[in-house]
Amino acid sequence: MSELALREGWQLRAVAGAQVSGAVAGRAVPATVPGCVHTDLLAAGLIDDPYLDDNETALAWIGRTDWEYATTFVHRPGDDDRVDLVCAGLDTVATITLNGVEVGRTANMHRSYRFDVRSALRPGENTLAVRFDSAYRYAEEQRERLGDRPNAYPEPFAFIRKMACNFGWDWGPTVVTAGIWQEIGLHAWSTARLGTVRPLVTVVGGQARVELHVEVERVADVPLTVRAEVAGVVGETTVPAGQRTAALTLTVADPELWWPRGYGAQPLHPLTVTLSTAEGRPLDTWSHRIGFRSVRLDTTPDAHGTPFTLHVNDVPVLVRGVNWIPDDAFPTRITRDRLARRFTQAADAHVNLLRVWGGGRYESADFYSLADERGLLVQQDFLFACAAYPEEEPFGAEVEAEAREQVTRLAGHPSLVLWTGNNENIWGWHDWGWQEPLAGRSWGRGFYLDLLPRVVAELDPTRPYWPGSPWSGVEAIHPNDPAHGTTHIWDVWNTDDYPKYREYVPRFVAEFGYQAPPAYATLRRALSDEPLAHDSPGMAHHQKAADGDAKLQRGLDAHLPAPADFDDWHYLTQLNQARAIQLGVEHFRSHRDICSGTIVWQLNDCWPVTSWSAVDGDGRRKPLWYALRRAYADRLLTVQPRDGGLALVAVNETGTPWRAPVTVTRTTLTGEPRAKTSYPLDVPAYAAVTVPLPVDLAVAEEGRRELVVAEAGDTAERALWFFAEDRDAQWPAARFDATVEPVPGGQRVRVTARTLLRDLTLFPDRLDPAAEVDAALVTLLPGESVTFRVTCGAPLDPAALTARPVLRCVNDLVDGAAPAS
Repeated sequence: MSELALREGWQLRAVAGAQVSGAVAGRAVPATVPGCVHTDLLAAGLIDDPYLDDNETALAWIGRTDWEYATTFVHRPGDDDRVDLVCAGLDTVATITLNGVEVGRTANMHRSYRFDVRSALRPGENTLAVRFDSAYRYAEEQRERLGDRPNAYPEPFAFIRKMACNFGWDWGPTVVTAGIWQEIGLHAWSTARLGTVRPLVTVVGGQARVELHVEVERVADVPLTVRAEVAGVVGETTVPAGQRTAALTLTVADPELWWPRGYGAQPLHPLTVTLSTAEGRPLDTWSHRIGFRSVRLDTTPDAHGTPFTLHVNDVPVLVRGVNWIPDDAFPTRITRDRLARRFTQAADAHVNLLRVWGGGRYESADFYSLADERGLLVQQDFLFACAAYPEEEPFGAEVEAEAREQVTRLAGHPSLVLWTGNNENIWGWHDWGWQEPLAGRSWGRGFYLDLLPRVVAELDPTRPYWPGSPWSGVEAIHPNDPAHGTTHIWDVWNTDDYPKYREYVPRFVAEFGYQAPPAYATLRRALSDEPLAHDSPGMAHHQKAADGDAKLQRGLDAHLPAPADFDDWHYLTQLNQARAIQLGVEHFRSHRDICSGTIVWQLNDCWPVTSWSAVDGDGRRKPLWYALRRAYADRLLTVQPRDGGLALVAVNETGTPWRAPVTVTRTTLTGEPRAKTSYPLDVPAYAAVTVPLPVDLAVAEEGRRELVVAEAGDTAERALWFFAEDRDAQWPAARFDATVEPVPGGQRVRVTARTLLRDLTLFPDRLDPAAEVDAALVTLLPGESVTFRVTCGAPLDPAALTARPVLRCVNDLVDGAAPAS
């Protein structure tokens, strides 16, 4: 058995057509494999960066062009029975020829292909070519043949098995790619090989069971032996001549359990499977790291409706999640190191689950390996989003093939805890006016409620399947009913103010979000607008949401002082995003006994854009990230409106009781106490306690000049409650003292408040795009201090570091606001 990776010598050319750019027509350029057309043209200097300014628009012709990749390689024939061309991922409608002989066709980005090419190979030099037909043309032809289907965007993405967000989204660019986007190579083998290995892991009664299901591909009808080993346990079985499947079970006593982060450790154990002849001659091997854990989903109806509670190792897990989109529109630019940085950002914000959204891709081996190592749970959508999808052929067969491959591929990852059938499509059929234009045509129901659950039940019954996000559990109940199953809350962003989150007490919130622009340094890299303004051409192009700027303005008008310039607008919109999500998360967590989880839309971006993300397209943390870190903390102290008054809620997501004295004070903005009391806090492990506040704390004498402060020492961040919106509060002009001193790797900025400073935030990227800060959104009472740690390669100007627009707080918008003296 041997493998030859075909990574070198590739050339790319556009197939002639009227739409082809003159700079590209008739030229062959070096191609990187794996890669795609856009990145190859960019590397050759033939196109401008589609992420900058409005270049994306001028590059639309790429998706309407046919492309050909070609390479030559040397083949030295051996005595192998088979030589296969293995294509791990082709994007998307491809015809493969070897030495002028067609050896295969593909039409699905989301699966791999294997073609027997032994008869087409010749000794010495061989020429391999892969032609990609325009994804647009293919999708539009299928749409014409099958009849149009409604969707959320005017693009034909539902008519091709390709990453839907390549066709543009309300946060993403329209960059319809083509290319050899995963490994391609030759695999020579004889007698038999391991086709698939599917480990199904369960833990019952203190024992781990690894049920191994093996499929072999063979060219010789001889007996075979499958041997498996994990955690010191060895098993073996025979595959009789002519048979292609085998199963064996390995039982591990008293296993080290794999746990989600925050619940325990993540031990991983190498599982090795060897295929050999009956005489013991090795033919093939497969290895993978697995974790011993069980998972189930509790949806047993109760007094509040239908719960949606994940249990890992029979322990209910309160989900603190984020939605994940592809981290780049061009997937081959996403390295393991880049993923590791995103996972660190997620974990540092106390996230314990990533939902891989259905308009992207089945994520990479690196993604799942990192999730396994770090204890981040993963919910994986099947790839359907925001559209009615045809179920006719070729799509029925393609969907089943990709589902079978991906369920099998991911079965060994302990981090994967849930399969979801689609994103918002069942909801769309109910509420988005689809039924009349569909006129009885298929829209995907058969996939979500029949095909996909059958595939999961057959291939991986150890994991739960949920037909959609959102989904209530049964067709008789509206799919987005907050009392049943999972819900998406988008009226807040689209039509309402964010305090409306408090009107919901849902069982599980799988999507909710609020927009803000990316970091200033990200905007400055991506846009050449002069001057930069919220409605300047580049800013407008990088705002993809319908009426996005109007919705941002509506939020500002409801809560914050009017911005005087772009710097104010940028700070206040980022602040309002952070406020909105923090309010929502803290409210949902305060109802822990009913709401078993939240998944914020979204963690990351794929390019520089105004969006719902906590981490922008250049990897910079927005203020939302810091708010999420607070709201998702293991121990949360929050003040919530309850029954016409206020209550203190303490939420404990640790395995030990939380006992601490807590002090609650109603005070003026100038720091004069008006009422005060103390409580002994005693919160059991994995629980919440609600303490109603007395009237003298819950009711202000002068709402525009007062707030409530709840503190539990260093056991949790303190909680604040303001009686008035920032736009109405009688803020003192911001006054403070600031010092800057060098420290290894950066600078330390210490700010001491002379007046209350509301949501003090430092933006060092305005001075150095590489600079980062460890804290944000800090509210100081008069006399209090905070120290910011700035990481930077070279010292930043202390005067600039401690003045607008780098150092900001809400009340520096007040007339007469002054920096340090």
